[in-house]
Amino acid sequence: MSRFWNAQVHDLHPYIPGEQPRISNLLKLNTNESPYGPSPRAKEAVCAAATDDLRLYPDPLASDLRATIAKLHDTSPDNVFVGNGSDEVLAHVFRGLFHDDAPLFFSDVTYGFYPVFCGLFRQQSREFPLTPDFRIDITAYDTQEERDCGGIIVANPNANTGLSLSLDEIESLARRHPNRVVVIDEAYVDFGAESAIPLTKTLDNLLVVQTLSKSYALAGLRVGFAIGSAELIEGLNRVKDSFNSYPLSRTSQAGAIAALEDQAWLKNITNRVQNTRDSLIPALENLGFQVLPSCANFILVRHSAHPAGTLAAQLRERAILVRHLSTPRIRDWLRITIGTDEDSTRLTDTLKDLLQPQS
Repeated sequence: MSRFWNAQVHDLHPYIPGEQPRISNLLKLNTNESPYGPSPRAKEAVCAAATDDLRLYPDPLASDLRATIAKLHDTSPDNVFVGNGSDEVLAHVFRGLFHDDAPLFFSDVTYGFYPVFCGLFRQQSREFPLTPDFRIDITAYDTQEERDCGGIIVANPNANTGLSLSLDEIESLARRHPNRVVVIDEAYVDFGAESAIPLTKTLDNLLVVQTLSKSYALAGLRVGFAIGSAELIEGLNRVKDSFNSYPLSRTSQAGAIAALEDQAWLKNITNRVQNTRDSLIPALENLGFQVLPSCANFILVRHSAHPAGTLAAQLRERAILVRHLSTPRIRDWLRITIGTDEDSTRLTDTLKDLLQPQS
């Protein structure tokens, strides 16, 4: 509390990012970072841009980057918006595209920034419970009057569960709410789900948001983007240019372009993550864990005989970090980032030791 804060700041409940401690021999499986490095071409491009004339501002339109994204996804640069990580893109979405006189719809288990943004931007919200098997039921979002909905946001694959909607379900959701913006947050889509970007060509109320932090292994570069109708993109640009006209540095733009152009590298490292995930799941099930099927670079697990919080603390004592979230529906679960095969072996060997009855 501070006498210098305004009333809104007093009432905020900020997002809590994953722990980034300095522990020797640390195995970090708590923030869904890639275990592999970014494309060597991206690193070379960042170094080259850093030797450029940094006294000059970067391109405020990020024209080359937007053109690269547009080419990759077979759309026009006018349908592309870029920002300082997908979190900033989402912040502009909350400020500019959702109706704050009606509640924003999202699920009770999803990306934790959504309710935080609602508090920051004074956006009403309504949470819809996932089904008992942790899936999103799109029919639950139906309303008698569309004015009762301020917009819809869905993480797909869903944050913290890893489960995904089909394109048919996403299209149906957008068509059920033609006068409200439906946002599909695809931070993890490259690990096994299908992108809804092609649907934006025929659905002018659909906005798809992606990031280079996860699958492209560029969390430190902070680049995100959105694809949607020109009308939606114009709204986002109006917000951006009322906040920060230069969100992406020269180095960020250069590195992002090189990474996006190296699709072979993306395919290689995402395939490796998927293969490790598919072998880790049965290994954990053999130890008595329940594991949700995942299309992301993480899995959600629980053990009926060992509390999640206790296991997380015990793993931390052994320099292994996993995420124990406080969301009521999943407080008995642990979210584990997929690392390398060697990381999985260390994790399962440690869990075997922890789960053994103490004599």
